[in-house]
Amino acid sequence: QVQLVESGGGLVQAGGSLRLSCAASGRTFSGYAMGWFRQAPAKEREFVGVISWSGGITSVADSVKGRFTISRNSAKNTVYLQMNSLKPEDTAVYYCAAGKVVAMYSTKYDYWGQGTQVTVSS
Repeated sequence: QVQLVESGGGLVQAGGSLRLSCAASGRTFSGYAMGWFRQAPAKEREFVGVISWSGGITSVADSVKGRFTISRNSAKNTVYLQMNSLKPEDTAVYYCAAGKVVAMYSTKYDYWGQGTQVTVSS
């Protein structure tokens, strides 16, 4: 079974950058997509981005397009979320997830990390 652990969250001022990492341990296999989601207080979990196993397919939400970039190092079983030009509305708990298909729906993912807090101050 796969275990996912996020890291890299923290407190940053508006306009700053953070790089989140998600390391997978345990059993894994080729073909799994990796996604990033976030959840702000009193809001539903929101799709942020997804990347295919090979990295050939990537997609990010309109709300972060042009600011966030998703990438992965399959050899290290690690996915990254580079977050630039951060805004206070980006404040949320960020989760990584693994699933069998490239999708933007949380229900399509089988494994989830514990989340990492990102707080953007103005």
